[in-house]
Amino acid sequence: MACEQWREILSAQLDGEASRSESEAAEAHLAGCAGCRGWFDSAAAVTRRARTHLAPQVPDLVASVLAAAPPPRPSRRRRVALGLRAALGLLGAVQLVLGLAQIGREAVVAHAHASGQHLWHESAAWNVAVGAGFLYVAVRRSTPSGLLPMLSAFVATLVLLSVNDLITGQVAMTRLVSHGFLLVGWAVMLVLSRPWWRPGDTPPGRGRSTGSRWTLRAEEPAAPTPLRLVPPGPYPAQARERRAA
Repeated sequence: MACEQWREILSAQLDGEASRSESEAAEAHLAGCAGCRGWFDSAAAVTRRARTHLAPQVPDLVASVLAAAPPPRPSRRRRVALGLRAALGLLGAVQLVLGLAQIGREAVVAHAHASGQHLWHESAAWNVAVGAGFLYVAVRRSTPSGLLPMLSAFVATLVLLSVNDLITGQVAMTRLVSHGFLLVGWAVMLVLSRPWWRPGDTPPGRGRSTGSRWTLRAEEPAAPTPLRLVPPGPYPAQARERRAA
């Protein structure tokens, strides 16, 4: 066997890929071949140096780059979202004041019994709860999706009953005007529940892959083959058979 073939086996031994029989045969060849012995010592030194070489120290430029970078400007989407949340906070404060004022007033109902007074207080409690919900969403910048189902049912029922009371003449126009704050606040929450107005979300159509997120891993990826120190030239037959296998 020529020295090139033995050096191929010695290179595989340095990479931990040689079999036991190949390693024993290569050691026997090194005992009688000074050229291969010198080549093996040089290859072992280069391999050891490559594995233990420290990365050069480079200056940390993160602070200087961040200092030179211009301050980030809020996007138009973020400015609009902040404006909507500010409006929602104002509506929540108005709704809360209306509810508290309603609690402090005497009930103006046709029936003077206790059930009418309780219905008045129940309506005031709803106004306070809705105002507190508006303020919570506006201050915490949380997603209002969890409040929308209940609030939508409340608004839909209130609109139907208000239309009926307006037709039958059982409600004053000033009372209906006070419901406008609730309707506007519900509309703002409906807009803020959309994905492109949520904080930290990606706008629709951006940053989304069109392919499927599910992948099937049939087998583990093969480890990369380490670099071997062999002289350039045509590979012997044994090397071609090993690479083909």
